[in-house]
Order: sequence, then structure tokens, then C-alpha cells
Amino acid sequence: MIAGAGPTGLALAIDLTRRGVSALVVECQDHLSPGARGTGLQPRTQEVYEDLGVLEEIQAAGGEYPPVGLWEDGRITSREQLLEHVEPTPSAPYSNVLMVPQWRNIEILHAHLQNLGGSVLLGTELTAFDQDAETVRAHLTLPDGGTRTVVSRYLVAADGGRSTVRRGLDIGMSGPELEEGAAVLADIRVDGLDRDHWHRWMPPGGGFTMMLPLARTDLFQCFVAVSPEGTPDTSPDAVRALIAAHTHLTADQIREVRWSSVFRPRVGMVDRFRVGRIFLAGDAAHVHTPAGGQGLNTSVQDAYNLGWKLGQVLRHGAPDTLLDTYESERRPIAAHILDISTRLFRSRTMRRGRDLHQLDIGYRESPLTQELRPDVPEDGLRAGDRAPDAPCTTADGRPFRLFEAYRGAQFTVLALGDVELLPLDEELVRTYRVGGSSPDLVDSDGHIRDAYGSDPAVFLIRPDGYIAVATPPEKATERLTEALETFIGAGAALAAEPLR
Repeated sequence: MIAGAGPTGLALAIDLTRRGVSALVVECQDHLSPGARGTGLQPRTQEVYEDLGVLEEIQAAGGEYPPVGLWEDGRITSREQLLEHVEPTPSAPYSNVLMVPQWRNIEILHAHLQNLGGSVLLGTELTAFDQDAETVRAHLTLPDGGTRTVVSRYLVAADGGRSTVRRGLDIGMSGPELEEGAAVLADIRVDGLDRDHWHRWMPPGGGFTMMLPLARTDLFQCFVAVSPEGTPDTSPDAVRALIAAHTHLTADQIREVRWSSVFRPRVGMVDRFRVGRIFLAGDAAHVHTPAGGQGLNTSVQDAYNLGWKLGQVLRHGAPDTLLDTYESERRPIAAHILDISTRLFRSRTMRRGRDLHQLDIGYRESPLTQELRPDVPEDGLRAGDRAPDAPCTTADGRPFRLFEAYRGAQFTVLALGDVELLPLDEELVRTYRVGGSSPDLVDSDGHIRDAYGSDPAVFLIRPDGYIAVATPPEKATERLTEALETFIGAGAALAAEPLR
């Protein structure tokens, strides 16, 4: 069971459903969450979305962030490009932040989940739960007021910063103190503003207002800093009056207030990501400031890390201890990203670059990671790192990318050079040979060599696109089968028939 149908819960449900795991998603609201909220999808999240099968629709719904235009005396007096533009490379095909309103992001994920045969129970509130050594019992209140108890193998709390599940587990959330602040956040339709700028007003008395034209819509996301005292009025008329008081616009120019909310910055992370058969993910486990656009992206990648591990345990008999690595891998990363976003928030700087793209995040210190090659430099590609993309061709000359090889629920073996390997079960592990006497892939332009090195080697790529094992060719099969026992079970990865 998954509590919460935001980006975290939906991404996890998609990942589990495509693995043949039945996942029940419950959402206490009677509709999918509205509001643009987090709008930036970092390059690593775009790679995740490609694997989950939604990137094409996400790209069609998204766009680039325009330059900021600063208004003074009723006109734009200066312009600044806040997001550094980075050219794509063969190893990193998605190199810039993509703007997609969160409500549209959720709609696309939900539609894809439905296409896979999954669904969300809207208007269904998880009110209580208990667990034993084998199951979790969740007590639900249904839209008609009735109740239902559902038994599942595991429960994942993806129910946001005010998580009911986290409170039920009595797990606290701690983090650094931030300067008290508040803002009114709204999605609006407005007359009198171009869509070529991210509009900003900074009145002499302090505070600021920003309006971002949301890609592929006629909406703007409006952010108005207000006094932290009391509770701001977010009714449509109050929002119109607030915008008129902080910009050169009149209230009549705000044609519609589609959605509004109060934002108060806070930061925190839980001490535990797992309690028995219950897991915390996304905002239920860590809450970020909006600085740097890290919160939603970190949350989706929580789901991506947990999904394949639950799939291995529930579908392929991997030991339950594999699930302990969810916390040991994700908690340090969440802590690191919290530090970055908090520092950016306190600095008040808005310029953003490649260091926030999350392409350099990895699991070198994970118990699942084995770097067995000698003398690999620290700045070289190592086990635990994200497995890079690389354009190449198949043996018959068809254009191909390594991300195509890695796509799906399986593990992938990438063998560089003329390497002897025992056959592995192709439903669980796909093997691609580069070079040697009978290659599957031809690296005619050298992109695989540039990304993975020129020395003969064998890489085991996890389903979430990180390198689990990097080994010299000698005894590669032995090393791979030993590692796969952790993920699949003893002997399960060996094929009955030789590889062809």
C-alpha cells in the first residue's frame, strides 16, 4: 500500500506495477493535488522518467525557464538568466532543468499508472495502521464515510510533510532553524504581462513578488512574500488585492485565481526511513526549502530507489534485508541535498548551475556496491556511480543508446572487451557485449569508451541505473553471480541455456 498520490507515490506505484507488484494507492483528497508548486525537473529525474515511460509526455508538457525581468516604475529595467544553460553530451542527454507545473506532472504520472492497470483511491483516508512480522493492516475511511481494513505486505508513506503515517509511528523530524517567513503562492491568469520573462518586483520597503509563466499553459505561478505574522487570506479577492499592492498591476488584471496556498519555509529530516514493514519517502521523510528545486526531485528518486528493491523482494525472493539499504542509501543523500538547499535559501542567491542537476549523486559507500578493479582514480567512473548513457549501434547497424539497454525492471550486464561469461537468465539480467568476437553493441564513435573506459571490464547495472559491480574480466561471472544472490537469490540468475 502507498499512502499519497503525489509525484512520489505515483512514481513508486508505476515502478511497482510494471514489475508485476500489486500496489494500492490511497489519497485523502477527493482529487489529484492542484497547484504548480514545484515546477523544476532536474536532469536526473528526467532520466528516471524516461525509464518509467513518461518522459515524452513530460517533455511535451514542459519548457525552459525564461530570464528574470526586474520591474521598476512600471517597466522592466533589467534582465538576468538565472539558470545556467548546459549543452547535452553523449553521456548526459538531458542537461537542463525542465519546467513542468506539478499538477501537470501528477496528471501525466496518474494517466500512465492507469494505462499500466493501476489506480488511485481518491477521497480515501488512511486513519490508522498496525503491523506484525508479516503484514501491515491499514484502516481506511472511504469517500462515503464507510471504513475498510486492507492487509498488505508493506506500507510506504508518501503522504507529504504532515504525514499521517509518520505521526502514527511517532517519528520526529528535525532540522536547522530558518528565518521566519511566509508567502502566498497562487496559480493565476493575468492580463498585461508578457510570457517571455520570469517577472520580479522588489519594492523599496522590502519583500518581493515573482510571477513565472507556466510552460504550455496560460497560467502564471505567483509568489508574494508577506509578513509571517498571522495567517494570510488566500481567497481570490484577497490574492488580487495582494498582487495589486505589491506590483504595478491592478486587481482587475488578475482574471482568475485558479489555486492558492500559504507557504512557510521549513527544513527537516526523520531519523529513520524504515520501521518494520513501513517506509517513509519524499516529504514524509525530508522537507526542503524551494531553493534549487531539489525537494520534488529527491522525492521521486526515493521512490525509484525503493521500487526496484520491493520488486526484488516481492517478485524474485530477494532477502528482506535488501530493503534496509533504502535507508542507508537515501538518508545520506537527503541530508546532503537538505544542506545544499538550506544554504542556497539562506544565501538569497537565485543563480543555479549543473551542481544541482543530481547527475553526480551516487552510492559508492553502499553495502550493495563493489568496485573490484584495481587503480581506478577517484574522479573516474566507479561502482556506485550513475551509469552514463552512450549512443552506439547494434551489431546490425541500428542506432542504439545504453539507456535503452538499461530501461526496464531487469539488471543489465555491460561487458567491455572479449569477456567469457556464463549465461544469465535473460528475464532477470540482460547482457550486452561491446567489442570482442561477437559484440551486441558497436562503439564506432567511442562514446562507450569515453564514458566507461578503454580497459576490458564488466559492469553490473542496477534497475535504477547505478553501477552495482565493476570488475575485471577475470572471474567476472563468479563475481556477478555472487552479487546477484543478494538481489535475486542463490542460483536464480543462472540461465538454463547458454547465451546466444
